[in-house]
Amino acid sequence: MTPKVQRTAPPFMQIAEHFQVKIKEGELPQGTKLPSIVDIAREWGVATATASKAIKQLQDEGYVQSSSQGTFVDLGRKLTSGPDRLQMLRATGSGFRQGESVEILSAELVPAPANVAKGLKVNEGDQVVQRRRVYRDDDGVVAVSTSWLSGELGEAAPELLEVSALPKMTFGLIEDRTGRRAVRRRDVVAMCPVPDDIAEVLGTEAGTQALTMTNQYWDQHGEPTEYAQDFLGAGRELSAEYAID
Repeated sequence: MTPKVQRTAPPFMQIAEHFQVKIKEGELPQGTKLPSIVDIAREWGVATATASKAIKQLQDEGYVQSSSQGTFVDLGRKLTSGPDRLQMLRATGSGFRQGESVEILSAELVPAPANVAKGLKVNEGDQVVQRRRVYRDDDGVVAVSTSWLSGELGEAAPELLEVSALPKMTFGLIEDRTGRRAVRRRDVVAMCPVPDDIAEVLGTEAGTQALTMTNQYWDQHGEPTEYAQDFLGAGRELSAEYAID
């Protein structure tokens, strides 16, 4: 379907967001060449200056790199967050970008720490599922990610307690087994000291401050489904882009 410019955001932002979505969803994987500025301008019915501004926006946000050969998808060391993986999973059936891999480090029942208990609406010390994995790409560790889910979800989906990758990730497995679909999330970015059991995987000293993203997910009934925290690898970054007019 031919894209059309809407009036809810500046045309260059609409064009940039169009390509951002395709890149996030894996439709335009790493190394893919984007259409030329002239072709983008023609397809969208805008001036070449507008198309050029859209490409610059993509560059500024870390999605592409341009050279004399053209503009290519280049995520570099950009982080793929949990919400990004959920979006890619639903769009493409895979929560991984090209070149990424995951290693499941552990899957077990543990007493819920205070912050996890509050997020999952259970009592502190209640048994909850804890899954920890490390995501890697060609540049090394992307993030060490830990997810916590209520013990009742562990009963509904015993695979959550297996030290192996889940074909549809936790989101897809929970939805398949219980019908509970993640529809809302909250993200919190903070600097936190690296715990002893994560430091070795990150290749840093325990107690070192590292950038983290904590995600809380709720289902269609407003009930929490998952609480997760990612410790980012060295040199990784978080970014977000929004239309503000």
